[in-house]
Formats: sequence, structure tokens, C-alpha cells
Amino acid sequence: MSYHSRRCLRSLPTITAIVSCLLLALPFYASGQEPVTDSVPADTAVVIEAAPPTTVLSSDHKYDDGDQINLSWVPSIDETLKDSKVIGYKIYRAEDGGEFELLAEIPDVDTTNAYADQEVEHGHKYAYYVASVTETGEYASLETMPLEPEREWLDLNKAYLFIMALIISGAVIIYVETAKRGKELFVRKIAGLEAIDDAVGRATEMGRPVLFIPGIHDMDDVQTLAALTILGRVARTIADYDTKIFMPVSRSLVMTAARETIKSSYQAAGRPDAYNDDMVNYVTDEQFGYVAAVDGIMVREKPATVFLLGAFFAESLILAETGNSVGAIQIAGTARPAQLPFFIAACDFTLIGEELFAASAYLSGEPRQLGSLKGQDVGKAIAMVVIIGGVATATLAGAWQMGFAESIHGWLMEVFSTN
Repeated sequence: MSYHSRRCLRSLPTITAIVSCLLLALPFYASGQEPVTDSVPADTAVVIEAAPPTTVLSSDHKYDDGDQINLSWVPSIDETLKDSKVIGYKIYRAEDGGEFELLAEIPDVDTTNAYADQEVEHGHKYAYYVASVTETGEYASLETMPLEPEREWLDLNKAYLFIMALIISGAVIIYVETAKRGKELFVRKIAGLEAIDDAVGRATEMGRPVLFIPGIHDMDDVQTLAALTILGRVARTIADYDTKIFMPVSRSLVMTAARETIKSSYQAAGRPDAYNDDMVNYVTDEQFGYVAAVDGIMVREKPATVFLLGAFFAESLILAETGNSVGAIQIAGTARPAQLPFFIAACDFTLIGEELFAASAYLSGEPRQLGSLKGQDVGKAIAMVVIIGGVATATLAGAWQMGFAESIHGWLMEVFSTN
């Protein structure tokens, strides 16, 4: 076989493949169509505008009654893009394997990537998924595993309160037992309470009555209760000295309680026959009507001693100035800070805040009351230490951040190097 014949035979497969391709493509070109490819036409392709959120986690809210599940997720990565199309998120929830339903919509994609579901119940399981939302659709994340909220009997986040309660309660018990054994507990002298006997004695010597005003609040105010406690001691001294007492009140329940208190004091003094219901009179519930009536009593009766103990408001200075104008010794006390300056300026003695509430233990000397008072002092001391420690720590931390520590160190190094 010649050289040219052998060369033609070797080229035959290549020629055959080229002819076959031309024959297959010929019908499409003949009909004016494009050849078929594996790509999807542009008008039918699915375009994903935003990535869904990732790492969606659900967790039980600790120390509750099984009524909250916390949900968190990593926001869509498209939020970091300048032209992000994510406008918010939608949270879906399924209960006990049921269908997913829309739970909440969160429009603020810049700051929010957590949600607290407070519409759950103990004994049910809940699954969630989060979808990033654009103007054209939603793009859902994977579902979370079903989670059942649990109940906790104790809130360990408030364990410090439990420890504080144990310390204060223990201190109260210790001091009460100490007082019961006859050991004297130190209580700071309160000048206003020490002056009660002298003030009532002065009224007896002058032959003028004692005026007792228990504030203008009803029996549901602790200041009124404290005033009636002091009234018991005052009435006992009045019964012993055979002095008159006037007590106008602005509440009917206070009138009833005050009458019973004074009556008990007269019975304890062995003079029940000297008691009279007219010692306590109801005037009116109206604030300044009551003040006008009390001022009238002061001007007419000219009491030698006036007690202003309880809850007072705008009438405090009016009453105190009127009592001062008739020359009475005035012992005042209230837990309202706004009224204390007026009493301090116009009265002889003033019980400030807690001194009014400590009067019961101070005057009676009863072990349980004294023990409770001293136990509360322990709690106050702890609070003071915590406050001072917190202020000192915050101050030092601020100074350190401002570079004071480095400045002091540099100054010390300069001093020692100079020496």
C-alpha cells in the first residue's frame, strides 16, 4: 500500500467524527433554533436574594416556671453587604410536632438577633426556625430540635438575697436570746423619746393639757402605727401625772384605735375611771380643714406640750409654727424627708425617719423588739459595707482607666531615682 493510502486510512476516524457532528447540528440550524445546553434559561432561573440566618439555637430560660424559651441566631451574612436586601426576620414555631406557625416578626435587622418566647407552657415541646425576609420572599433556616421548657423551684440568681436573709435572721435570733437572758443591749439614746416624761411633767406643772397629733394618714400607714405605739407610753405617763390630753384625728379608724390605746394605758396605770372617750375626737378627712381645727385647739387650749408624730405633708409647718407661737414644747417625728426640715426648724425635738419606728423597742425594752432592732442594725451594717466597697471599687477602676496608676508610678520612680 502506498504512503498516501496509509495516511488517508489513519485520518478516517477523525473525518467520520467531524461529519457526524455536522449532521447532528444540521436540523437545528435548518429550523433556526439554538442548540440545547444544560443551563437554565435566564427567564426561569431561581435567584436567591438573601442567605438565611444560621446557627439557630433555642434554650430554656433558667429559674422560671417553665414559661419562656430563649431563641438566638446568627444573622444572615447578607446583612454585612452595603446593598443588603434583608429587611427583617420572621420566627416560626411548631408545638408538639405540629405545623409551623408565624410567631413573631422582627423588622430591625441591625440590632436584633434574639427573641424571648413567653407564650410556652411546661409539658409541651417547641421547635423553631427563622427566616430572613426580603421584599420578594423568605429564606428559612434549619429547624431547631424540639425543646420542653423546664420548671425550677429556686432562683439561684438571687442566692445573695437568701444569704442576706439568713445572716439577718440569725442575728435577730441571737440578739433576742441574748436579751431574754437579761443581758443589756446597747441602743443609742434618742433625745425626743427621752424627753417624753419631762414634756408631760412640764404640762402637769403648768396645769395645761397635752396635744397629740398622729398625722393625717389612716391605719394602713406604718407611721400611724408607730405614732400610736408612742401614744401608749405618753398616755401611761399622762395617767400617772393626772394630766389632760387632747387628740384630734382625721380618720375614724385612727380614732377607734387611739381610744383603745389610751384606755389600755389608763387601766395599766390603775386609773380606768379617769379615762374619757372625749380625749380623742374625729374632726374631718379633709386635709386643711383638719389643720384649721387643730390650730384652733392650739390657740384656745394653749397646750404646754405638742406631739406631732406620723405622716405629714404641706400642713407640717403650719402646725409646728402654731404650736411654737403658743409656747409649747414640741416633739415631732416623721419618715417623710421633705417635712423633716420644717420640724427641725420649728420643734424642740425631732425623730428622724427610723427613730420613729424604733420607738416601740426603745420605750418598751421588750426582748423580742430589742433583738429585732439589733438584728436590723446588722443588715444595715452589711449594706453600708457593700455600698462603700462598691463606691471604692468603681472609683479605683475609673482612676486606673484614666491612667492615674501610670502617672503615680512614674512620679514614684522619679522621686526614688532623684533620691
